[in-house]
Amino acid sequence: MEELNSETQKAEPEPAPKIIGLTGGIGSGKTTVAHFIEECGFPVYYSDDRAKTIVNDNDILKEKIKELLGAQSYDNTGLYDRKYVADKVFNNSDLLQKLNEIIHPAVRIDFEQWVKEQSKYLVFKETALLFELKLNLQCYKSLLVTAQDNIRIKRVMDRDNKTYREVQAIMERQMPEKEKIRLADYIIYNDTNLEDLKERTERTIFEIE
Repeated sequence: MEELNSETQKAEPEPAPKIIGLTGGIGSGKTTVAHFIEECGFPVYYSDDRAKTIVNDNDILKEKIKELLGAQSYDNTGLYDRKYVADKVFNNSDLLQKLNEIIHPAVRIDFEQWVKEQSKYLVFKETALLFELKLNLQCYKSLLVTAQDNIRIKRVMDRDNKTYREVQAIMERQMPEKEKIRLADYIIYNDTNLEDLKERTERTIFEIE
C-alpha cells in the first residue's frame, strides 16, 4: 500500500522562475545587454516589441486606442501608426497615461503567459518604463543599464539621425537617471566598449541569487 501511494503521489510543481526587470533610458544600451543575457542562456521578454504586436493583433485594444486618439491611430492597411500616436502623446502626459492604461494590462497578461512557458530559474522582462509604471514591484530584482548623458545623447544622434536638442527633449521626459539608479537593485554602466559591457553583464547575472 505504501508503495502504491508513493507511485500515485503527485510530483512537486516546478518553482516559478524569478523575474528580473531590465530597464534603461534611451541610448543606454539596454537592448544590447538583453542580447548578451540571451547568449548566457536566459530568456528575455521584450515588452516594447510585444506591445507593437499586441496593438495590431488585439481588436479590443484597437478600438480603445481609436476612441482615445482617433481613427488615424491605424493606417489604411489597419496597422498601428506609431509616428502618429507618438506625436499625439509626446507633449500630453494625460493622453500618454491613458494610452499606457490601455496597452500595459494586455502586455502584462501576455507576459504572464510567456513566463509559464519558461524553464530557466531566471527570466528577464525588458521594458523602458519599469520604474515609471512601478513594474519593478512585480519583479524579484531590477537591473538598470545606464551611461553618462552625453554618451547616451551621442549614441542616439548617431543611431537615429536626431539632433542634440531632439534627443535631449526625449531624455527630459524620462525619469531622471539618478532616480533610476536609486531604485535599481543592480546597475550595469555602459560607458566604455562592447567587450566590457558583455563582461559586466555576465558578472551581474551570476551575482543575482
